Amino acid sequence: MKQGTTLFLKIAVILIGIPVLALCIFLVPKIGNFAGELYPDMTYMKSLVFIVMYGAALPFYFALYQAFNLLRYIDGSKSFSELSVKALKNIKYCAITISGLYVLGSPLFHFIAKKIDPPIGLVGLIIIFASLVIAVFAAVLQKLLKEAIDIKSENDLTV
Repeated sequence: MKQGTTLFLKIAVILIGIPVLALCIFLVPKIGNFAGELYPDMTYMKSLVFIVMYGAALPFYFALYQAFNLLRYIDGSKSFSELSVKALKNIKYCAITISGLYVLGSPLFHFIAKKIDPPIGLVGLIIIFASLVIAVFAAVLQKLLKEAIDIKSENDLTV
């Protein structure tokens, strides 16, 4: 496959990472400080916000790296290989991890949302749902790719 065919998707992967990086640099500290100010008697509130949000950013960027690798495998005609299956498996586990972190952090965010005027508790549910959809999609693609590799290896043996 020509190298330029996945160029658009590679650019999209990079462009997806930039706003999340900006959120991690500028918005997450403000949210943590805001949570600390809402509940000054609970000194650990700020740390919990940081753990959940930065903890979810790590698997997010690892999943983006795996998606970029998957696009490189497609460019290098290695799309039907165990490397691609492994990349999809890693993306699936990253999405499950992100969803799990936000499920564990949802009581924390609900606790914070109770004190602000327009409740924003729905944002966490959107992140959980989107991560689960990505995990299921990656699992389906992983299974299909594994079956295609098995069929390909059977055909190579019969020839």
